[in-house]
Amino acid sequence: MLWRGARRRCPHCGRGPLFVRWIRFHPSCAACGLVFLRNQGDTWLFWIVMDRIPILAGIAAIYFGFRITGWLSGALFFLAIAGPLILTMPQRQGVALALSYLSRVWFRDPSDVIPPFDADPD
Repeated sequence: MLWRGARRRCPHCGRGPLFVRWIRFHPSCAACGLVFLRNQGDTWLFWIVMDRIPILAGIAAIYFGFRITGWLSGALFFLAIAGPLILTMPQRQGVALALSYLSRVWFRDPSDVIPPFDADPD
């Protein structure tokens, strides 16, 4: 399920796309009908965790002795942290949605409609 999310596909069936554009979710999967965001804000916890992982690399670099000595090293350090954050945003948001879906499957709510499982396309 996480690999499907990282590929920006439906975590349930793996066929339908997650996004209308760069990081705007479709309301539901075109292939299986899964509603991606049952309640607005369901992915916040997972999104915050996925967002902090790349920042941890910058914190570790500073902790282990990296020092910004001028504007050029500061700009390069900023680009080294901000670049991966921006470039991997759709994949991280897809994994966050897959984690949210996984929590919906593990901790079932009777009112949550999850389509039946088909054969695994992966």
